[in-house]
Order: sequence, then structure tokens, then C-alpha cells
Amino acid sequence: MITLVTGTTGQVGRRFVPRLLGQTRPGERVRVLVRDAARGEPFAALGAEVAVGDLRDEEALGKAVAGADAVVNVAAAFRGVPDEEAWAVNRDAAVALGKAALTAGVRRFVQVSTGNVYGTGRGRPLTEEDESRPGGELWGAYPESKAAAERELLALAGAMEVRIGRLPFVYGEGDPHLAAVMRWAVNWAPAQRLQMAHHADVGQGLMRLLYAPAVGGPLYNIADDAPVTTDELYRLNGVEMPADQHTRTDPDPWFGIMSNQRIRRDLGFRPIYPSVWTARDAGAL
Repeated sequence: MITLVTGTTGQVGRRFVPRLLGQTRPGERVRVLVRDAARGEPFAALGAEVAVGDLRDEEALGKAVAGADAVVNVAAAFRGVPDEEAWAVNRDAAVALGKAALTAGVRRFVQVSTGNVYGTGRGRPLTEEDESRPGGELWGAYPESKAAAERELLALAGAMEVRIGRLPFVYGEGDPHLAAVMRWAVNWAPAQRLQMAHHADVGQGLMRLLYAPAVGGPLYNIADDAPVTTDELYRLNGVEMPADQHTRTDPDPWFGIMSNQRIRRDLGFRPIYPSVWTARDAGAL
């Protein structure tokens, strides 16, 4: 079995690939797609095959998926990129990769998506049955482009099985996200909550989607058990909350709060770090 992974130099990909390599069995190989050979050297040192090419180059995609049995598409463009780049990477390149994989005879395609595709809250934890209502200014075109990619990739499903993992806010293992989130948290109410998942649990969830012989549905939320409040984010970062922030209220208490019950039930997922406090106490931040 050959598994191709894209987006391997991002915060999620660079932590996922070593985990995937660490669990390969005899006869299984991992191939990474990188834009230049130098970026692939750390993965080659761990035993990965390296394919060099741009995700937006269809010829390079065809070469990268040749002989592969599965694809995990981690690549994404977000956080301040122009909208046209978000659409080009998150939708256009993802769909082109899906089509190349289908043509090459790939059996399973795992798409890494985001809980932001849900949009507004529903007055309860968001489930995979909820429709996508992406929008809002915070992430630009990121949620809409990811939702569009989901729809178009699922339309390709048939001979190739498509599975989608929706991620919340990802943190841990030296990822700067936990500190960077404070640039937005200054505008939030103290009790406003942020759904999270540690990199170890993202890796666990994606490998379950990759390897499970059968799943109950194509969509799965990968999330921990205990969203963190704005007040807790300040404490985790060792920063004092401004006094005037305590007067703010949360306009949508269920925005981004995701249920992990489907992946628990179907695939046996259990968060290694059920909350960010568990990860902090374990020294895994």
C-alpha cells in the first residue's frame, strides 16, 4: 500500500507524516508531495518517498498519485491569504488531486477539511448531519472554499472512496497557534468557547479515516471533549485579560462547537488529550 500525503510542510502535515511513518507495516510506503526537494529531506530521512511538484500543477499531480492506493490531502491555504489563493488551493487543487487520484486507480481519498464549514451554531454541538453554512469575515474565503471542495470531492466518490475529516482549532507540540490565537481572542467574550484538537488526536483521527475498512458516513468531526473558553486561553498564555473584556457577551455560544460522537462510535476514536489542560499537564503543548 502506498499512501500519498500533501501539505506536509504545514503545521498539521509536518506532525502527521512522522506519525504515519511510525505506524507503517511491511509492504506499506508513504509518499510526500513537496514543492522542492529540500523540503522533502526531513521526511526522506524518516523513510518517506518524495515527489517534487506543485499541488496546482496537474502534470505533477498525475506523477505523484501514480501507483498510490490512498491519498491524504492535508494541504490548505488560510489565515490572511488572498481569496483567490484560498480558492485555488482549497478547492481547485483539491478537486484536481481527487480527479488525478481517481484516474490513477486510488481506492481511498481522505480530505482534511474544517469545522468552519458549519458556519453559525445550532444551539448544540455541531454534527456531521448539519448542513454547511460557511461565511463570516474572520477566515475570508477559507470556509467557503473548503465546503466547495467537500461537495466536489464527494461527487467523485464511487470507485474511489472519499472520507472527510473536519478539524477544529489545532494546537500542541510547539505549534504557535495557541499563542497566535490571542490576536482574535482579544475581541471575544470571556465565556466564548473554542473547539480544539491536539496534533496527536488529529493524527489519530486521520489514520483511523485512512485505515478503517468501512465507515458509517463520509464526514467525521475530529475534536477533543472540552472546548476552551477565552478566559482559559488568557490563562494558558500567561496573559491578564483586560478589565473591559469582561463586559462582552457571546453572540453565538455554539459557534464552532463540534460533536465527536460519530468518530467515537464508528471508528473507536478517543482523544489522547481530552482537553488542552490535559495536554498542558502532560507537557505536550
